[in-house]
Amino acid sequence: MIAEKPGRAKLVRRTAPDRSQSLRRAVQLLFLALNLWIGIQFYLFVRFYETGGRSLQVSRPPGVEGWLPIAALMNWKAWLLTGQFPALHPAGMFLLLAFVAISWLFRKSFCSWLCPVGTISEALSRLSPRGRHWNLPRSVDIPLRALKYILLALFLYAVISMPLDALQAFLNGPYGVIDDVKMLNFFRFLSLAGGIVLAALVLLSVFIRNFWCRYLCPYGALLGLPALLSPLRIRREPARCIDCAKCAKACPAALPVDKLVSIRSAECTACLECVAVCPAEGALNIAVRKRPLPAWAIAAGIAVIFLGITAAARLTGHWNTNVPSELYQYLIPHAQQFTHP
Repeated sequence: MIAEKPGRAKLVRRTAPDRSQSLRRAVQLLFLALNLWIGIQFYLFVRFYETGGRSLQVSRPPGVEGWLPIAALMNWKAWLLTGQFPALHPAGMFLLLAFVAISWLFRKSFCSWLCPVGTISEALSRLSPRGRHWNLPRSVDIPLRALKYILLALFLYAVISMPLDALQAFLNGPYGVIDDVKMLNFFRFLSLAGGIVLAALVLLSVFIRNFWCRYLCPYGALLGLPALLSPLRIRREPARCIDCAKCAKACPAALPVDKLVSIRSAECTACLECVAVCPAEGALNIAVRKRPLPAWAIAAGIAVIFLGITAAARLTGHWNTNVPSELYQYLIPHAQQFTHP
């Protein structure tokens, strides 16, 4: 089909269907399934010790440490200052490294391709009546986006300012040893206040696309920093663009894709939703130095980095947390007694 625009050459509309979203959702579901399996395994691991060995015994899944980014940052600091690789939660360090590397090379694609919270948030947004979402005014939207960076700054300040001896005491103390169990118990024994906050976030995510991710997630803010240096960009070709503004309407981060030639924002997650809805052939692509990159290459690159770094951790013996069973036997049943230092 051919479309004409006053003052411009004829533009060819896209004829081949875009399959980037089907591929991305397949990757999302695979990673969500992986996290569900890790969660089930970890729950069974905890229950074994809570029941005094009267339930199914399974090994602790190191992948649960991907949910402990603060501990990973602390371990990275301890390793840089001492040169000694930590024995507790080493997998978290490698997982954080993998996610940072993915964000550097493929923008903040962890958020839109891998993150289980992002996947659930997207699913919630599809529950919005008639697919309509609230668009907050820029005077409200921009300050709210700053909240996640403020939270990140507070966490980074706490980690950076903490003296090495205090940091090691925290990591090796009772709370640090079972901080993964404490995280699990937060959701298992959700307080009334926690339940209200969680329900509010779910409701807001239905009507405001990716509410948590856009405004409150410090992990996303952290990964947005290396994404600024990514060679990958959403690029618009003005000569081919028909100014339909579908790309801007589709963008989950509400970026003005239809107004810019290149998207450099830390908010871009390389979700390719804008590219998928673009009707003009070649008008919008994700590219490295003006060379378009297909969606399958992004998926393959993410898989290579994730699997490669986790495999390196396993091969070098820096994947499993080796805590004596007797210590778990004492700490886990009394986890609620240990408060944050």
